[in-house]
Amino acid sequence: MSTLVSGIAELVTNDPALGPGPLGIVADAAMVVDDGRVAWVGPAAAAPAADARIDVDGRAVLPGFVDSHSHLVFAGERSAEFEARMSGVPYDGGGIASTVAATRAADDDRLRSRLRALVGEMRAQGTTTVEVKSGYGLTVDDEARALRLAHEVTDETTFLGAHVVPAEYAGRVEEYVALVTGPMLEACAPFARWVDVFCEPASPHAFDGPASRAVLEAGRAAGLGLRVHGNQLGPGPGVQLAVELAAASVDHCTYLTDADVDALVSGDTVATLLPGVEFSTRQPYPDARRLLDAGVTVALATDCNPGTCFSSSMPICIALAVREMRMTPAEAVWAATAGGAAALRRDDVGRLGVGARADLCVLEAPSYRHLAYRPGVPLARALDVVNP
Repeated sequence: MSTLVSGIAELVTNDPALGPGPLGIVADAAMVVDDGRVAWVGPAAAAPAADARIDVDGRAVLPGFVDSHSHLVFAGERSAEFEARMSGVPYDGGGIASTVAATRAADDDRLRSRLRALVGEMRAQGTTTVEVKSGYGLTVDDEARALRLAHEVTDETTFLGAHVVPAEYAGRVEEYVALVTGPMLEACAPFARWVDVFCEPASPHAFDGPASRAVLEAGRAAGLGLRVHGNQLGPGPGVQLAVELAAASVDHCTYLTDADVDALVSGDTVATLLPGVEFSTRQPYPDARRLLDAGVTVALATDCNPGTCFSSSMPICIALAVREMRMTPAEAVWAATAGGAAALRRDDVGRLGVGARADLCVLEAPSYRHLAYRPGVPLARALDVVNP
């Protein structure tokens, strides 16, 4: 059954062929959805007939947000750690161990319940595509379990066995990397689309360049796409390694050298920025302006996790990007939609042109600008065209 969505004050398509600017804005717009795909987009006055109709009554409509970096399979919480950071305790990645212990102890139903609740939170705030990583099990069985559960809610699943070195492998990093690249990868690959690694020499708990390369190359040999946590806690090899290996995305990018920026310009690896992390850790915000002015493709994501950013809100990330990282409202919205799609190498989401998935985000506002203009206000929600 086809459905006409009408009454759209401002439609963000992310298709410059449909309207002005990179957001491809169509004013006083309508669209037709058929079998879950966009079938027609244009001015409301020219809209064709359809079997059913939804009137959004002067609201803005955007592509659903594409959250390309999250850690949603976990148990426990770390609010005390957050409070300590707000009092001046620096973050070095060590708190992950407490989440690992809680996650290992939780049963499937408990993990599944938390996972589905967080995905529901995201959808209630306009997110329609989400990537979910493992990384809080760090045993063969627990990592495979995390990915199996994640695969119940999304196709964008990422094996992150190389999140940190677990306590039982302290001082034996090479042995743990052998586990990650051998039996753990073999057990996890059937449930994963991507492999990721926390490449962070500045942390005593994460992985240096050679170890990160080993993890990524093994994942690629197993048929997985590549993602990298890089340059979060200090300068390091993560960004340049990601570009060299043609990773889809390198995430955090808080500390960048000129060589890092040049590398990103030379390749097609997306720089995914996670401003909620800087808000929650009091680290410096990434220099988005520097990346954008150089021509780097930038995405925004939440990094929703229990330690460094327990927020599922893409709208607050947009507001932070505008206020703290000098992105324009249009750039931030593009990065949270089309940028996230690029970070996942998807062309069916993050836009609302003909043939795209009909993943719609409707705002309780007439324009996308309100996402940064009214921070913290619950303006955005995913719109189910079948059951609005």
